[in-house]
Amino acid sequence: MSTDADLPRVDELEAALRAQLQPTHLEVLDESAAHAGHAGAGAAGWGTHFRVRIASPLFAGRTRVARHRLVYDAVQPFVSRGLHAIAIETL
Repeated sequence: MSTDADLPRVDELEAALRAQLQPTHLEVLDESAAHAGHAGAGAAGWGTHFRVRIASPLFAGRTRVARHRLVYDAVQPFVSRGLHAIAIETL
């Protein structure tokens, strides 16, 4: 079980996404506070729900589902640390 100190941070998610997807635009927003009390929220209500807005040359010619899969694959290591939900907007 993850503690609040283990929960993913915006800068960690950004670094993973930059390393794997070489984005031309990237925004990672922590929306966890809006989910306080939700079963997936951490005890402090942060570090569990994120929104990603991203553009990458690796998305060229791919379907929306395939683009989202690339993002999911990049953040997968954070699931065991408490990442519960991610809203993805590919640009």
